[in-house]
Amino acid sequence: NMHYLAGQLTDVGIDLREVRIVSDDREAIIAAVQALAQAYTHIFTSGGIGPTHDDITADCIAAAFGAHIDVRDDARAILQAHYDRQGFEFNDARKRMARIPDGAALIENPVSAAPGFTLENVHVMAGVPSVFQAMVASLMPTLTGGEPLISSTVRVDRGEGDIAGPLSDLTKAHPDVSFGSYPFIIDGRFGSNIVVRGRPVEKVEAAVAALHAAFPETAP
Repeated sequence: NMHYLAGQLTDVGIDLREVRIVSDDREAIIAAVQALAQAYTHIFTSGGIGPTHDDITADCIAAAFGAHIDVRDDARAILQAHYDRQGFEFNDARKRMARIPDGAALIENPVSAAPGFTLENVHVMAGVPSVFQAMVASLMPTLTGGEPLISSTVRVDRGEGDIAGPLSDLTKAHPDVSFGSYPFIIDGRFGSNIVVRGRPVEKVEAAVAALHAAFPETAP
C-alpha cells in the first residue's frame, strides 16, 4: 500500500516525506497521529478499520483529536444496504465498521462498502490492497483541489478473464474517464465491481451506458 500511495501522490505532485509503521498499540497510534498531523499537510493511514476487536485505528484517530466516535447513521446506512444486497446479516461485528468520529468526512469504498474517513488532515483507509487503492482513487481529487471527480459503480457477475476484453475496448472508446476493476468472490462466484471515474458528469454517464451495453445483465 505504501508503494502504491507513493506513486499516486507523485502523479498529483504531492511529496511523500515520511513513512511510519506503528504497532497495534493505542497509545503508540495516538502519539504518532498527533505528532505527524502537526508536522505534515496530509497524513494517510492504512489498516485497522475492520470488524474485529483489534481493529482500533478509528478509535485511536478520534482520541488523537478529542473527537467522539460511535456508529454513525450515514455509514450505517451504506453498510446496511450493502449487506442487504448480499443477503448477509448486518451483525454487531460489521457495525463496528460504521464507527466514524464526529466531524469526519467519509471516504467512498466501492469495493466492499465500509467507508474510510478524513478527520482534520488525517485520511483513514483500509488495509486490504484492492480496497485501499479504491479509497485512494476516491480521495485524490479532494487533495488536488480540482473539479470534483464523478464516480459510478457497476457490479458485473463475471470473472476478470471474461470482462478483460470488453473492458479494454471501453477504455479505448472512452479515454476521458477511467475504468477500475475490483474483483470479488462471493459463495464461490467470481465478479468485479467496475468503477467509472471522470468529469464532467456527461462523459461518466456515457461511459456507464456503454458499460451496461457491453454487459447487458447489469442494465438497471
